[in-house]
Amino acid sequence: MLLYKPKKSQVGKGGNRLLLNITVLGSAGPIRFVVSEEEHVASVIDTALKSYAREGRLPVLGLDVNNFVLYSPNAGSEALSPWDMIGSFGVRNFVLCKKPQSERRVDGGREAATAYVRKGSGSWKSWFNRSLSRKVLSH
Repeated sequence: MLLYKPKKSQVGKGGNRLLLNITVLGSAGPIRFVVSEEEHVASVIDTALKSYAREGRLPVLGLDVNNFVLYSPNAGSEALSPWDMIGSFGVRNFVLCKKPQSERRVDGGREAATAYVRKGSGSWKSWFNRSLSRKVLSH
């Protein structure tokens, strides 16, 4: 008797599967889902945004992959390339952030591009480091 029948999308797919934890800045907790280690970062961002929306989480983010970047704790302060494979980083925890948006405003007849600055105390890096330091147990 066959108890488990794999989905058609799973049949014939090579590579290992990874359970990812993606923390969205400003959200209550991480999003968890399984992907192939051969998935591209852009595809993982797309899946994360769809899962986030399906769960009805706040704040509402939208579904445009181009408005977001994914960070890995091992990659330093650089955003991951959308074309990298997610399994190449050797980690399963990531941080999803909105890209800084540039605003256009007219100053004295000329346009000046100004970077959108998030109000609050500090950057995502300081928040991420603080959250990690709370989870580290000393022996």
